[in-house]
Amino acid sequence: MDKNMKQSQLELKAREWLTERGVTLDDIAELVYYLQAKYHDDLSMEDCRHNVDRVLTKREVQNAILTGIQLDKLAEQKQLEFPLQQTIETDESLYGVDEIIALSIVNVYGSIGFTNYGYIDKQKPGILERLNDKSTGECHTFLDDIVGAIAAAASSRLAHGGRDEVKLDD
Repeated sequence: MDKNMKQSQLELKAREWLTERGVTLDDIAELVYYLQAKYHDDLSMEDCRHNVDRVLTKREVQNAILTGIQLDKLAEQKQLEFPLQQTIETDESLYGVDEIIALSIVNVYGSIGFTNYGYIDKQKPGILERLNDKSTGECHTFLDDIVGAIAAAASSRLAHGGRDEVKLDD
């Protein structure tokens, strides 16, 4: 995060909750690198982190993070009512609301994010593999899709020339 930029309480909380759930900026940057390295000969992890960081400044993204993580936590604590508890706890394949929240993030930087998201959601590289591991006792029904969507949005931002802050973020 650029030291000169002021972070809102919402952004700070979203970043904090990602960290608490075991997801770092570098984890997401690695996914961006995975998606974009073959298209950019000189792509660096710093470029990937920068684009992830910029995606995390968006209020829509922050709201999706907080909503998804809260639902995952409630499912872990068995605080939801049946049948929603079972649906989220098992990450039922036909549920789809987790993907809908993720798509709100993907939309932030244009339609290229849809293909990036679909690809990474099927491949499940890096942190996504861990988040999808049901044997841990943790529930990441929403978080895995949110992390994949942040990476897809950051990849889209990068593909659109992500260093041009004025055009992309104003």
